[in-house]
Amino acid sequence: MKGVIIGFLVVLCMVEVMVEPVEAYTCGDVKTKIIPCGPYITGETPIPSPVCCHEVKQFKTMGVTSRHICICLKAVRSAYPDLKEAAVAALPVKCGITLPFTISKNIDCNKINHILEV
Repeated sequence: MKGVIIGFLVVLCMVEVMVEPVEAYTCGDVKTKIIPCGPYITGETPIPSPVCCHEVKQFKTMGVTSRHICICLKAVRSAYPDLKEAAVAALPVKCGITLPFTISKNIDCNKINHILEV
């Protein structure tokens, strides 16, 4: 009987390790996607590059909640005070996507809770 219980626990642990959580992406992943947008969000260029927009559009395919993306973007926004607020806020629209929030240092991400849809 003891062997059956131990075997069950081993299988349960294996299943737990194999299942990938929905929010497997980190803020580091979000930050990496924003890096190509640097010239636009710092005001060096008037429009975001195609590479920037491609990466921004990937937010919708990451399978994470809007809250998670919001928290990560807010952290990136706060870490770089030289970013242009208007450019940061306009980035999703300029890239042809809509987010259920405006990227801003003052946004309350706890009020946002839905999965981004493709």
